[in-house]
Amino acid sequence: MSDVEELENREVSWLSFNQRVLQEASDESNPVVERMRFLGIFSNNRDEFFRVRIASVTRMLTLGKKTRRQLYNDPEELLVQLASIFKKQERLFLKAYTDIVKELKQQNVHLVDHSELSESQKQFALNYFKKEVRSALVPLMLTKKSAPELTDKSSYLAVKMEMNNDPLKNNYALIEVPSAIIPRFLELPAEGKSKYVMYLDDVIRLGLSQIFKIFPYKSIEAFAVRMTRDAELDLDDDLDESLMDKLSKSISKRRSARPVRFVHDSEISDVLLEFLKGNLKLTDQQNVVPSGRYHNLRDLMNFPNVGTKSLVYKKWVPTRHPELSNKKSLLDIIEKKDILLNYPYQAFSHTIDILREAAIDPAVSAIQISMYRIAKNSKIVNALINASKNGKIVTAVIELHARFDEEHNMAIARSLQENGVKVIFGVEGLKVHCKLIVITRKKRNKVSYIAHIGTGNFHEKNSEVYTDLSLWTTDQKISKEVFKLFDFFNHNYKKGIFRELIVSPFNVRRKIQEMIDHESKNAQNGKKAYIILKLNNLVDPDLIKRLYAANDLGVRIQLIVRGICSLRPGVKGLSENIEVTSILDRYLEHSRIMIFGNNGDERIFISSSDWMVRNLDGRIEVATPIYDESIKKEIRKIVDLMLKDNTKARIIGPHQRNGYKVQKGKRIQSQKAIYEYYVKKMNQASE
Repeated sequence: MSDVEELENREVSWLSFNQRVLQEASDESNPVVERMRFLGIFSNNRDEFFRVRIASVTRMLTLGKKTRRQLYNDPEELLVQLASIFKKQERLFLKAYTDIVKELKQQNVHLVDHSELSESQKQFALNYFKKEVRSALVPLMLTKKSAPELTDKSSYLAVKMEMNNDPLKNNYALIEVPSAIIPRFLELPAEGKSKYVMYLDDVIRLGLSQIFKIFPYKSIEAFAVRMTRDAELDLDDDLDESLMDKLSKSISKRRSARPVRFVHDSEISDVLLEFLKGNLKLTDQQNVVPSGRYHNLRDLMNFPNVGTKSLVYKKWVPTRHPELSNKKSLLDIIEKKDILLNYPYQAFSHTIDILREAAIDPAVSAIQISMYRIAKNSKIVNALINASKNGKIVTAVIELHARFDEEHNMAIARSLQENGVKVIFGVEGLKVHCKLIVITRKKRNKVSYIAHIGTGNFHEKNSEVYTDLSLWTTDQKISKEVFKLFDFFNHNYKKGIFRELIVSPFNVRRKIQEMIDHESKNAQNGKKAYIILKLNNLVDPDLIKRLYAANDLGVRIQLIVRGICSLRPGVKGLSENIEVTSILDRYLEHSRIMIFGNNGDERIFISSSDWMVRNLDGRIEVATPIYDESIKKEIRKIVDLMLKDNTKARIIGPHQRNGYKVQKGKRIQSQKAIYEYYVKKMNQASE
């Protein structure tokens, strides 16, 4: 069987994932405001897909057949296929949006434009425009010779003025919608029981006469337009420049990178559209896409909480960890017993508290941490700075190539350096994607290494919506290897040998292949053999083929894959014993878990890595074994709940249809059940 038949194209599979996000927006069992926010997530995902994946496939057109093996499709044929999927999804998106707006109206929440305002609402919006919006606008007057650079993440209003003194002459302008600094939605004063919301775009439309009052125009109109650009950074190899300097230059290039999509309001006049296309030098018709009245709809993720409480999710307050609550020293607790934290079901503040304690503990001499994505105003960063000021030796490995967070990470790096923290900018040729901490502590002349290995970033905001696992341990077999990895970050020639940790790119393929092959041998010998994986993405061709081979030998394989899945399950003669589901709910499934049956003596790992070529061969990723029996039972419990999910789980079949798992017996919504499990656990500990 050829690669094309064995493996699903990653781009097609990714769009199938975004289709599942769209399903959540259309699911009437979800609160209506949350459904609107799922439309924002869908839009944000689609924008990134164009910026990264469509841009990459388009670049591959110049390589022709050489790229077929990588894409599992001819690039030109693939672009046609993707365009067809986009059109179908756009229709579904517009239907979902229309349905949500209607349902909001039924709940006395009205989404209105500037032409639908009452006099009092109009005056309120105009006052808001004058006080808050006008000063943030920088109208750019356009001529035939001007060539404006539309930034990638912004939405614009293209303005056409028909002049009084010359009916054949038009004036043109562009206004950037400043949603990065002003909320995209304005809540208008309520009228009785009715609430009203309008887009910032319409506030600007309402104020057009104020902006362009010096022009003797006969009529004025404004239409939304947007540019999406190739987001890949092409770093040169000039070794005389520092990495930060090179990255800064590359980010500036991104602002004027090659367009991959130009979206415009379908109601725009032909004259204005043709003027813009000429002005922006757009010649490829495939890049010009008609759309609706509003763009940059990722801002729907921040749609305001309006109306009754029933319109949004009932809040799940993160529980405390029983072992870490009301304790004098968290570090002492970890030295006695491994601790597993499961976000956002449990509080991320525990990790902040551990670092804060380490910052002031006289027994702590050093803290080392690797960071990929970092929150704004990060409490993690504050704890590190505090530790440095208290005389601890603090080392932070910061990945400057974290896509779309490059500028933010550079700013964090500078702040840490200014406060005495040693900053290491990753490893040449490898992204540092692992989530590690090691705290060096000496008590009673005994040195211990308190280590953290996690599946997600040290990011306070993400921890509220991303499901992730964090292991804190002083198990010497593990913690010393984490310390050894930081030694490698400091001295790249010291690769070391890792017997416990699975570290890409050093031993990951060999160890995973060995564990898959071990299950295959057990199956051949009539022993209990199974593999359970929870991943965000499953793409790596070699490991997928090894799973196919294990399936052929009788290994039962159950996969929970949130996003891209290039493995094609349920194909006769290839993958009959492989089941794949995908769970989408209020939280973004992000934790990675590997379970190997091992003839009844299960081996369980948590990992920072997905099974993708880039993660396994081009990044520093870390998976750790779980040895504590109570933690193994806890992980098995939450994985079992996810496997039993019959409410938010979709079946991923060979045709990417995203059918919901058929409900049999009791209704199980895994995220709700997992939260209730942790609430019960904490309550029992408090009794």
